[in-house]
Amino acid sequence: MTIRTETRTGALAMGAVAMASVGGSVAVSGVLADAPLFTVQAIRYAAASLLLLALARAARVPIRLPRGAEWMWLSGVAALGLVLFNVALVRGSEHAEPAALGVAVACVPVVLALVGPLLEGGRPAPGAVIAAVVVTAGAALVQSGGRTDLAGLGWAATVLACEVGFTLLAVPVLRRHGPWGVSVHTCWIATAQLTVLAALTEGPGAATTLRGPHIAAIAYLAVVLTAVAFVLWYSAVGRLGTALAGLLTGVAPVAAAAVGVLLGGPVPGPTVCAGTALVVGGLLLGVRTRPDGKQQAEPKIPSAGTMG
Repeated sequence: MTIRTETRTGALAMGAVAMASVGGSVAVSGVLADAPLFTVQAIRYAAASLLLLALARAARVPIRLPRGAEWMWLSGVAALGLVLFNVALVRGSEHAEPAALGVAVACVPVVLALVGPLLEGGRPAPGAVIAAVVVTAGAALVQSGGRTDLAGLGWAATVLACEVGFTLLAVPVLRRHGPWGVSVHTCWIATAQLTVLAALTEGPGAATTLRGPHIAAIAYLAVVLTAVAFVLWYSAVGRLGTALAGLLTGVAPVAAAAVGVLLGGPVPGPTVCAGTALVVGGLLLGVRTRPDGKQQAEPKIPSAGTMG
């Protein structure tokens, strides 16, 4: 069965918008630098959970209760892709420049191109891996390196593992729960995990320290970066497969650079422009690549039962 061109184009657009939202949120996240981390994230994901449930109900999308091994996969996405990811970004920023952490995230396309097809019942395609390497190189140029120390490298590796886990750990449950179900369940599970961490480390009064700008930033992250971006991203992964969808993560640093200019930052130099060109070239190469030698084969998303 082949993926119709319009369906594939729509999926590519959804993934690109999701990653552009991630890149564009960099400035917003900076507003929360002095806010209690676990409390802020717990509020963010709680708000996103409620919004997702309301939108799913309005759209008449059924949200199924997890069963069996699905609890493990969904809890893994929440713990690794949401909770630990945010901790790694904050702690990593104490030892590494943001660009250094960004380069770690830029490596996501290569990992997804190599590992993703194995989880989907196939094998890595050389063309897809080459496209991922091109996108990664471009994204790294856009980030332009960044200084770090040994601890920073460790946190950067953690950021990479979390970003990969956010996608790969969802693969076994996407077929049954779909993008809406995966988004809802991972958000409320992360809320529970973060609430416990906030109570233990920040205390119940931490929420009272939040100011107006904090609340506005949380609202933006809950709506745009979580509720909207999660559904779009998992929709793209389900329709495109992890290898092709993974290339779209290269859009994030390009979007971050563009937003920086819109907010009054300097116009990107030749290195950033060259990196952007590589990202675009890698995406075009990936779209034209035949994943397993037969262009447009629909990815096989295994169920949790299939994964064991």
